[in-house]
Amino acid sequence: MPAALVRWAAAGMEASGLRRRLVHLDLKGAPPRVSYVAEVLPLLRALGATGLLLEYEDAFPYAGALGPLRAQHAYSPEEIRAILRLAKAQGLDVVPLVQTFGHMEFVLKHKEFSHLREVKTFPNALNPHKEESRALVKAMIDHVMALHEDLKWFHIGCDEVYYLGEGEESKQWLQQQENTPEKLCLSHIKAVASCLASSYPTVTPIVWDDMLRGISEEALSESGVPQLVEPMIWDYAADLDVESKVLLIEKYRRCGFSKVWFASAFKGATGVNQSLTLIGHHLKNHLQWLKVASNSPADVLQGIALTGWQRYDHFSVLCELFPVGIPSLAICLQALQNGGYSEKVKENVEKLLGMSNLETDTFMSTSLGTFPGSNILTLVTQVSFYLRSSVDELLERNRYVTGWFSPYHRKRKMVHPIIMHHFQPDAISLLSKWNAVVQDLQAAMEQVFHKCTIDEWMEENVHPSLQKLQQVVDDLDKAIKAQN
Repeated sequence: MPAALVRWAAAGMEASGLRRRLVHLDLKGAPPRVSYVAEVLPLLRALGATGLLLEYEDAFPYAGALGPLRAQHAYSPEEIRAILRLAKAQGLDVVPLVQTFGHMEFVLKHKEFSHLREVKTFPNALNPHKEESRALVKAMIDHVMALHEDLKWFHIGCDEVYYLGEGEESKQWLQQQENTPEKLCLSHIKAVASCLASSYPTVTPIVWDDMLRGISEEALSESGVPQLVEPMIWDYAADLDVESKVLLIEKYRRCGFSKVWFASAFKGATGVNQSLTLIGHHLKNHLQWLKVASNSPADVLQGIALTGWQRYDHFSVLCELFPVGIPSLAICLQALQNGGYSEKVKENVEKLLGMSNLETDTFMSTSLGTFPGSNILTLVTQVSFYLRSSVDELLERNRYVTGWFSPYHRKRKMVHPIIMHHFQPDAISLLSKWNAVVQDLQAAMEQVFHKCTIDEWMEENVHPSLQKLQQVVDDLDKAIKAQN
């Protein structure tokens, strides 16, 4: 593509298919307090977001027979309404996301629903053969729909349906001639989309596209699925292959899909237990998507969802917290809105976030910002960079500790009184320093998250090192008392 054309295409991005930019809130981990959502939505709007993709999972206030799905920290119906009002006030469209096939752990882990698993021992995928499975999905959709008004789209998930075809009923079904795992997948997607279309004719279902990618054009065309759904093509890689995406869009068009969406990632895609966001990775991912957009017909593109995963799945640990990912989200949104990244875009983001110097190629330095939750980013950065290394430095590389206060000494409460003075003050001062940082972080997190999120994050990221340090200080006290 000639350089001039690329520039022209990039300049036209805002007017073309990426004018819808949905920010994904993955509420299956660390769902923020409504008061924080109220603070952050005006910022998202200012940065160029046009909507929210709300993945409720177990944070939705399911009731009645679906009551078990509701987590302890789930929002109340009033809180959901408040979030939707706040979004509307900012002019943000809302697209709810409810998993209806794969990633159903939050449903199928419960004994009330475990009989609906595709494979008896795995809670991830729904059995597509049972009438009761479809009734469950319909009930979930109806619950969510009841709290929403004026929806244009509803995301029905359907990604990563692992072990599909390996359940007993599926194995029998697949023995019949002409039945294939692809047909099985398409028939369930069609059933869910048709159910949504008949109950809510003005709402268009969106599906993740990964289960469709490998299916032949013929099978896709014949399934009737392309007339019912809009696929959301997702790829979170920094080196996303532009050409293969352009070809995939062409394939989907030939099969009868009239519109497609893209999905990028601004956080939660570079490591299952990642605590800091690698902005450079995510920026590159978005710049690649801009190239895909500029090489695709504008009339086929609905927009892009910037995903911000909070867990890789229902059972995994938390990855980067939302406030930690805000600088990355800001840069990615602004790059999309401006059709590229430049010094001017960087300056604009710094101004909107109240940050003096945004680093994109390394992890963020601890420069302070003024955006909602910026103190969490500052303190999480301190903990991630220095807590473990400073404790390990003292306990594993200080010769007085390794040589004169080893586990052998500690167990027997032995310590050389002279040697003790070489490291006791260091250990006590390091402990009090980190206790103060953690106290500040706890207070900052309480403004944004519920106790269960704070407890989980601290247990994963703080306690292992802090408890080791506390133990050494305690053992030293015991050894001194034993000497006296």
